[in-house]
Amino acid sequence: MAQLVSAKLPQDAARRDRVLDDLLERSRAFSVEFPVLLANHLPMVLVAMRRMGGDDDRLAVYFDTYREANRLVAPPPRVAPISRERWTEGLGDRGRETDYRAFFEGEVRRVGARGAMATYLPTLVPGIASSALHAMMRLAYGVMTGSDEEVGVALGYWAATYLPLCPASGAPGITDDPAEVLLRLRDEPSFRHVDVELDLLWHFIRSVTEKPAFRPVVDWLRIGPDTHDRIAKASLALMAGTMDFCAVHAVTGTHWIRLLQPYLPDHGLALRYFWTAIAALYPKIGFSDLPSTEQLDEWRKRTCPDWRDIMAAAVRSNDEHDLSYTFSSHEEWKYYGDPLYRFVAARRVGLIQ
Repeated sequence: MAQLVSAKLPQDAARRDRVLDDLLERSRAFSVEFPVLLANHLPMVLVAMRRMGGDDDRLAVYFDTYREANRLVAPPPRVAPISRERWTEGLGDRGRETDYRAFFEGEVRRVGARGAMATYLPTLVPGIASSALHAMMRLAYGVMTGSDEEVGVALGYWAATYLPLCPASGAPGITDDPAEVLLRLRDEPSFRHVDVELDLLWHFIRSVTEKPAFRPVVDWLRIGPDTHDRIAKASLALMAGTMDFCAVHAVTGTHWIRLLQPYLPDHGLALRYFWTAIAALYPKIGFSDLPSTEQLDEWRKRTCPDWRDIMAAAVRSNDEHDLSYTFSSHEEWKYYGDPLYRFVAARRVGLIQ
């Protein structure tokens, strides 16, 4: 289990931002999803917008715009208290959102955010695809901003929308290349016919992972010291080559796991389940080829706007994925220094073709 130096999270300037803090507090009055079963991005996008230069007026306008456009709703009524001894019994039951939020908010007060994550993430990580990875997103942003309140909500979100993937068996991996995991899926005919109840990412993930042929996929990737970096590289290449909505979540999800890494009892296991979720979305992308090394290098050399202009374009957008993607892409660029992040972000917000 992770060693906890302190029960509290490090706090930063975002926590001293009264306007943002007020909007985040108001955001917690809404359910973590809105009809029909779509992830509520509002609190995370407000943080991303502020960090990319959004002023008080823009944040306030976006709050109202997002709330009204998506018809955000209150959390469901309480059903029954969640106990520490039987907390897993309601996993995946969205009707228990309020119960789980109350439970985890209490656990964060009791043992601190670090203690709550250390205690409960080992059970929650296999359900990392919860709400199409957005419960992990909310937790990552809670960690990033040092918000115990957001950590409590996020853990409750994760539990209420828990989506178990195929359990890892411990079988030896067959490749250390995340891209090869995706490409190997092309050989299985059953992945080309996926029926879903609703056109939602998490429904698609669930349908694919329920197929018998998908069960071994969770063990295909060999986990090593450079696996996170390899996943980041493959995710960016997938996004550059497809500009697909699913690929957006590969790049942003890699950023979220990096934010959570100090708090994950098993970083490698989180990477394994995360990439399994992305693999489950690969059929939805149409089994697209990943760009060649030569093509990626050519894009890296292209002239494109600077980050200030890209982030300003994102802040003007009302599309939550423009904001989320641009912010995560900039953060990953700061970490890796790959100019491809800037090129793809500029394309995402429509500044270049």
